[in-house]
Amino acid sequence: MKKIMAVLLALTMILTLNTFAVAEGKTAMTPGTYTGSAQGQNGAVTVEVTVTADAIESIVVTDQQETPGIGAPLTDAGNEGDTPIAVLPGRMVEAQTWSVDSVSGATITSYALRNAVKDALTQAGAVADEWKKDVEKPKADFTEKTYDVVIVGGGGAGLAAAISAKQQGAETVLILEKCGAVGGDTLVCGAIYNCPDEELQSAGTLSDAKKAQIESVLAKETTTEDEKALVDEVTAEWKVYQDSGRTDIFDSDAWYTLQTYDGGDRVADLNLVKVLCYNAKDGYDWIKSLGMEFNNVIGQGAGSLWERTHTSTMKMGTGFISTYVNTLAAMDGVDLMTSTSGKELVTDENGAVTGVKAEDVNGNAYTFTATKGVILATGGFAANGSMIAEYNTSDKWASTDLSKVKTTNRYACSQGDGITMALGAGADLYQMEQIQLLYLGNVKDGQLTKYPPRVVNGTDQEIFINKEGKRFVQEDGRRDTICLAVLAQTDSMFYFLESADGNYTDVDTALSADGFSLRSLEEQGYVYIADTLDEMAEKLGMDADTLKATVESFNESVAAGEDKDGFGRTLFSTQLTKGPWVATPRTACLHHTMGGVHIDTSCRVLNAEGNAIKGLYAAGEITGGIHGANRLGGNAVVDTVVFGKLAGETVVADNK
Repeated sequence: MKKIMAVLLALTMILTLNTFAVAEGKTAMTPGTYTGSAQGQNGAVTVEVTVTADAIESIVVTDQQETPGIGAPLTDAGNEGDTPIAVLPGRMVEAQTWSVDSVSGATITSYALRNAVKDALTQAGAVADEWKKDVEKPKADFTEKTYDVVIVGGGGAGLAAAISAKQQGAETVLILEKCGAVGGDTLVCGAIYNCPDEELQSAGTLSDAKKAQIESVLAKETTTEDEKALVDEVTAEWKVYQDSGRTDIFDSDAWYTLQTYDGGDRVADLNLVKVLCYNAKDGYDWIKSLGMEFNNVIGQGAGSLWERTHTSTMKMGTGFISTYVNTLAAMDGVDLMTSTSGKELVTDENGAVTGVKAEDVNGNAYTFTATKGVILATGGFAANGSMIAEYNTSDKWASTDLSKVKTTNRYACSQGDGITMALGAGADLYQMEQIQLLYLGNVKDGQLTKYPPRVVNGTDQEIFINKEGKRFVQEDGRRDTICLAVLAQTDSMFYFLESADGNYTDVDTALSADGFSLRSLEEQGYVYIADTLDEMAEKLGMDADTLKATVESFNESVAAGEDKDGFGRTLFSTQLTKGPWVATPRTACLHHTMGGVHIDTSCRVLNAEGNAIKGLYAAGEITGGIHGANRLGGNAVVDTVVFGKLAGETVVADNK
């Protein structure tokens, strides 16, 4: 009996000591698997966390709707860099804490994962703060390395430049990206690409309103010989078209160029506009050759002004970026460093750029020598309030404090870093006052997300109504004109109004452009759905008779093929007659900065004297002078493809 009591006493002491040992550091948990959840960027992030009494054994993400390439992996291989869904669970288990650092550029998803794990640990009996600790970072180091080409910025233009440089013969290429994964704003764009396409445009019909649009542009006075020559070229093409008796969509490189130039108020560098437009179809064919897929139909994207818009088969810009990522993964000699920011350009005694100084999130410093050149592709500055305030000097937005306006851009990607670096190397800036707003931002956070699919393909199946239930603008007009009109409406917002007469009829199965069901968007307050206009008016708090009169008048315009309301709309494909009706609240947000680093027609960066800075190139939204005072919708992706590809070609050609 004494022996049994002794054993029991010993066991009790052991258990007591073990409990004390756990309690001394952390409150003991009840072993098992627990489900935790927290709100992410696009919905709930759900995890299953398995624990012992004193350890986190595993973390598995079981459900999430985060944006591919930002919050969640873009490709099966995950070779685009680090995304929170892919890397944070492992880091939490390794460090035995939920409080690991966020992934740069994906803060909301990172916080959601942390909070979901905290939720699960709390259910297991843990005290959350006891599992919070600073994860020790490795000691900061300094590294020097040499490449043929160093590209700062891993968005659309930077990735295109990397592929192009490799195709032209560069042996080693480095891509520096400050966010956790590549993609930039291209990843979250509307995925529309403009270029003339005779095959697809032949299926369309040129309306009288479109014919009048051509005549109007051709009738404008020209001020330079180059401008006159372009107008003469389009005039001759237009005459040939008319004389032939054709009825399909008229288009050409010259008309695309003139329309882009005219749509930007004819203040852009016409030579740069020509590079953009005359090479757009080649760029389209090039990216398709890499594996990019487009829908086999032509449309008119929001603000694109013409039916030459191609749309990706994948959500948002994921098709473009995954195509680039997969192409680069198959190329030897390409290094990618994410969570690493370019800080300063290295120059020699003659002012030539010879490399880049950089720093990663752990404080490690780098100097990368570029034997052939450095390409800046860091995007614009629409998310940098101080830069917006400094450069908003045009009369267009004089009545609006743009520094307080939401942006459609990814905050970390549009800070103007590359512009600052270029200035340090003596670069000239061009048309920095040209700033664009876009009316497609959701009213909650300004992002180009959670809107019905018709908007992506054009505006022919919807009308824009204000809070009073009235049309107020030409829906297929210029982006700046629409945004100015939106800002003048009650609460600076409006609604897309659509009916079941368009290209989807079942609201229970229809998906938004970024993959959300309309019913889920209704639950979250991003859209309103009603069976009748009376019901919709009640939901939106507007007069039903006014709303019904607006729709009736628009339908009369569709029947007549001209805008009876006097707004000048040219697209009339669908009368709005039956429910369910869908209304989507939207607002005008900062979207694109058309000004930036001054380049020549080969992407060489110029100094104040107009001379090329040896070794320095730029492509994408960081550059100025291409889009003028108003960028046509669908031209930004063309910009990244055409000029990114061209920058890669030039940096190699200049060193042969």
